[in-house]
Amino acid sequence: MSESITGEQFALSAGPYQAIITESGASLRELTHDGLPLVLSHGADEPAPAAFGHLLIPWPNRVDHGRYDYGGASHQLDISEPARDCAIHGLVRWAPWRAAEHEPGPFPVGGRPPAPHGTARVRLTHRLLATAGYPFRLDLEAEYSLDAADGLRVRITARNSGAVTAPYGHGSHPYLTVGEPIDACRVTLGADRYVPVDERMVPSGPSLDVTGGKYDLRAGPLLSDRVIDNAFTDLNREGDGRVWVTLAGGARTVRLWADEAHPWMMIYTADNAPSPREGLGVEPMTCPPNAFATGEGLVHLEPGAEYTGTYGIQAAAL
Repeated sequence: MSESITGEQFALSAGPYQAIITESGASLRELTHDGLPLVLSHGADEPAPAAFGHLLIPWPNRVDHGRYDYGGASHQLDISEPARDCAIHGLVRWAPWRAAEHEPGPFPVGGRPPAPHGTARVRLTHRLLATAGYPFRLDLEAEYSLDAADGLRVRITARNSGAVTAPYGHGSHPYLTVGEPIDACRVTLGADRYVPVDERMVPSGPSLDVTGGKYDLRAGPLLSDRVIDNAFTDLNREGDGRVWVTLAGGARTVRLWADEAHPWMMIYTADNAPSPREGLGVEPMTCPPNAFATGEGLVHLEPGAEYTGTYGIQAAAL
């Protein structure tokens, strides 16, 4: 029997939660709660459409014209989004990742019903070697853990295993869903500012106050026909440092949280995705779009240094 084109599938099971992570890109392919999807998914023999579940390393979103200066030299990345003449979403989202540890949980997917309590995890690694456009070397780790009570937790770690300081950023690209079009859902994000963009989706100026406009999601408005594909910042965090995004509709609610290593949150209403506006792209990021070119929010990862960020997804009752 042939293997799937997205490689090995790492199943996790804990209480009401089930998840599948792929060898290709260490991507989140499925996440369910009581059998109902929390994220948009795709088949094991289908490349992830519209970056479903991808990890965005060593930069999230776009680099304008793929050009940036760093360490006294000019660099040119491959143009991976030709329509907008940009390099988009990093270098590892299609690469094979190796499983260093895999504890699938009480039962495999397709086996007996999962136990009511417990945890499961998979830790995957990838060594990003230098390219002409990114002449740096990183050792990467992505750990997905599933808890019966708290849902999914994703921890991303990058270590500079090269000899010079490297520019770095990361993000993640799940699409939250409650099983119905997002126009009929309420979206809540405690963010005071957003980043305007031009027709090529590149930042066109400094961040702006959200107050009174369509980007003000602080009170959980009905999304309706709002079109959003923007990064948000000045995030309102709880006492534990987490910022939350909530998508609520019908009888279901799904929530995503991110720690303080992620000062930016991208919201994308998926207008150009294969199934438009069926899910909401919610992308915790360490830096805004075009950070390699502007330097804003960029992590300067010194030789031997590490950077870690964590986010999670869970179901919640209305």
